[in-house]
Amino acid sequence: MAIDKSQIETRLGEIQDPYMETDLIASKAIKSIERDGDNWKIEVQLGYPAAGFFDELAQEIKTSLASLEGIGQVEVGISSQVKSHAVQQNLKPLEGIKNIIAVASGKGGVGKSTTAVNLALALQAEGATVGILDADIYGPSIPRMLGCQGQPESADGKSLEPMIGHGVQSMSIGYLVEEDTPMIWRGPMVTQALEQLLNDTRWSGIDYLIIDLPPGTGDTQLTLAQRIPVSGAVIVTTPQDIALLDARKGLKMFEKVEVPVLGIIENMSIHICSQCGHSEHIFGAGGGERMSQEHGVDLLGALPLDIRIREQADSGNPTVAAMQDSQISTIYRGIARKTAAKLATKARDHSAAFPNIVIQNN
Repeated sequence: MAIDKSQIETRLGEIQDPYMETDLIASKAIKSIERDGDNWKIEVQLGYPAAGFFDELAQEIKTSLASLEGIGQVEVGISSQVKSHAVQQNLKPLEGIKNIIAVASGKGGVGKSTTAVNLALALQAEGATVGILDADIYGPSIPRMLGCQGQPESADGKSLEPMIGHGVQSMSIGYLVEEDTPMIWRGPMVTQALEQLLNDTRWSGIDYLIIDLPPGTGDTQLTLAQRIPVSGAVIVTTPQDIALLDARKGLKMFEKVEVPVLGIIENMSIHICSQCGHSEHIFGAGGGERMSQEHGVDLLGALPLDIRIREQADSGNPTVAAMQDSQISTIYRGIARKTAAKLATKARDHSAAFPNIVIQNN
C-alpha cells in the first residue's frame, strides 16, 4: 500500500525538537514534504542556528520514517533561518541587527564576560552571524578576550567599522583608549558612550548581537532597557548563595522593563581536579536549578570551573575557538542552541513587513 503525506506528517509530529521543546510539526519546522514514487524528500528549517544538531535530527527523521511499510529512500535537508524578534514597546530593531541579547549578572566575578564571548563564538559555530558589544565602559575586556588590537577604521569619519576577532564583529571603548587608561566618567557620559558605540558602528548582517553588560542594575542597565531594542536577556551566575541573590535582582530588573529572560547560565558549577580527577562543588550545588524553578525560567546550562577557560580567554583565544571539539565547547554550543531556540519561541518583529504610511495635505 502506498504511503501518503499524512502518514509522513504523523511521524514527523512524533519527533521532538529538544531545544524548542515541541514536535517538528507544532514548531512549524517542516518546510516541505515532496514525493517521488516511493521516495520522499523532507525539508526542515529551524528558527535558530543548530549546525551541530543537523545530523542527529536528520538521522532521527530517517529512522522514524524507515519503519513505514513500503517507503523508499528518504532524503532530509535541514537548514536554519533566524528571524527578527519583538523588542520593548516604542522601540524597533536596529539596522543590520536582527536580535540583541543582553548578557548580565547581578555581581562581578562570576565569569560573565568570558561566558558572553564563548556564547557569541558558540552561536557562530552553530551557523549564525554574530557580533558582541562591550557595554562595560569602566572595565572593557572584550578586546583582549577576542585577541583584537588596534583601533577601528572609519570610512566616513562618522561611523566605525566593527573589529573582527575569530569571525565575530565587535565594538568596545577598549578599542578607543589605552588598555591601562581609567574611564573617570559619570553615569550620563557612560550611557551616552554606550549608545554611540552601538549606533555608530556599521554592524553587518548580524543575527545576534551579544551585549556584555557590566554587573549590577545601574544606569547602563537602565539605558539598555529603555533605549536599546533588546529581544532577550541571559543571566550568568554561580551556584554561590550571594551570587544567586544578586542574580535574582538582575532577573527582576529585566522583568520590570519587559525584556524576556531567556534563561540562566550557571558558571563554575563544578571543579574537576586536573591532577587527580576529583570533582567538587566549590561554590555550592544546584543553585541555578533552584533559581530557574523559583522564577519559571530555563536553566540553559552549567559550565565547569576549569583553568583552561580562564587561560584561553586571557590569551585572546576563547575555549570555543581554541578547543572546538572539547566537552566544554560542546556545553557552550548546547547553551547557544537553547538560548537561540528560546528566543525563537518569542513573538516576531513584523515592522519590516509593513510599509511606512505618510499622510500629506495637498
